[in-house]
Amino acid sequence: MWDAEVDVVVAGAGGAGLVAALAAAQKGLQVALFEKTDHILGNTAASAGMIPAAGTRFQKELGIDETPEDMAEDILKKNHYESDRDLTLAVCRASAPLIEWMHDDLNIELSLVTEFKYPGHSNFRMHAPPSRSGLELVKRLRQNVSKFDNIFLMMKTPVVDLLTNEQNEVIGVVAESSEGKQRIKAKKVILATNGFGGNKRMVEKYIPEIKDALYFGYEANTGEGIEMAVNIGADVSNMTAYQGHSAVNEGSGILVTWGTIMMGGFMVNRNGKRFADETVGYSEFAVELLKQDGKHGYIIFDQDIYDELLSHEDFKNLSQSSAFKRAESPEKLAEELNIDKANFVATFEQFNKNEPGTPDEFGRENFAKKLRPPYYGVRVVPALFHTQGGLKINEHAQVIHKDGHVIKNLYACGGTAVGVSGKHAYGYMSGNGLLAALGFGKIAGDHAAQAILNGE
Repeated sequence: MWDAEVDVVVAGAGGAGLVAALAAAQKGLQVALFEKTDHILGNTAASAGMIPAAGTRFQKELGIDETPEDMAEDILKKNHYESDRDLTLAVCRASAPLIEWMHDDLNIELSLVTEFKYPGHSNFRMHAPPSRSGLELVKRLRQNVSKFDNIFLMMKTPVVDLLTNEQNEVIGVVAESSEGKQRIKAKKVILATNGFGGNKRMVEKYIPEIKDALYFGYEANTGEGIEMAVNIGADVSNMTAYQGHSAVNEGSGILVTWGTIMMGGFMVNRNGKRFADETVGYSEFAVELLKQDGKHGYIIFDQDIYDELLSHEDFKNLSQSSAFKRAESPEKLAEELNIDKANFVATFEQFNKNEPGTPDEFGRENFAKKLRPPYYGVRVVPALFHTQGGLKINEHAQVIHKDGHVIKNLYACGGTAVGVSGKHAYGYMSGNGLLAALGFGKIAGDHAAQAILNGE
């Protein structure tokens, strides 16, 4: 009846799946990790590698004393209190132990990011590898997986179905490789196949407002994990939520960090005019950018900001291409960017008169500095990064049936599960994606393993 038997099956080898597998394997259990592509990447690899966490020793070393409750309140404020409070608190409470486990047990170098705060964060709480690169995070997680002989990694072998008994308890999966389908018996199954950003049908159904934007996430994120669980009665939550972005360089496809804005820059459209408060957040700003003529814009900043951001891998890569235009005056920069000169000069001069704490015409109050020559500009387009709705889970990352009970033996994390971004684009706060991926990945792996060890 069964082709193989393991303790834990993890479907998906992105950041969430890698962490879940490592957490379970560390407790001595046999883990089968299935990945449908031939690469270990996922949305974590495309991110800036910044994980928010509250109460870490890295914060305390710099005199920052905050609680998980403080961080949860920031998240809830950003999403207008639309995310589940208990779920939000649970992942915030898991965040500091996650960071210190990754640093101490997995030997992944992480440090506190103090160059700037992203919108909505009241403290410095982003923890990232030296390169500020999610790809580095994934590489290091993958290296750790290879050290465990009780993790069996299967590439190009997607999980295609969940197997249940008469009580609708999950008892295994069907995995499909070039050799055909195999039935794998498992005591626990963790779905970490990410969301549905790469599934145009699902995007059009749940979040039509962003369907015309570039999809900048991993192309393999097509919603199968969600659909498999729904087929056995799982509930879903906040399917209209997503992370947009307003700063993908059109030519290269590389992300321009929103630090350009938070450190004092601004954005204009092709007519040389600003059109909204950039500091509300790059996710909801994507919808504003989509409304502009040509569906693109230009981020404007200066040499000080440029120099400060060269430590970010993506920004450094952009600087080595022809993406950034540089000029000694607003007039010259307008010519370089091929945008309306008169409008841009007027916009620039007005922007540089703004004072911190005094709202401008768009309501922006955050003005970190006066821009000084030389100036830089870069063309950007809006994008859908990843969906933030998914399977309904509890604080242990266990999947909830539409009737309200836990589906026994089934967990979900990362984009497969509902995140902490509420119901809309405005609810996304920087780091929510990696927090949900790695945080609930660790929670799922730990809980599944402990349940098995307890005979549950």
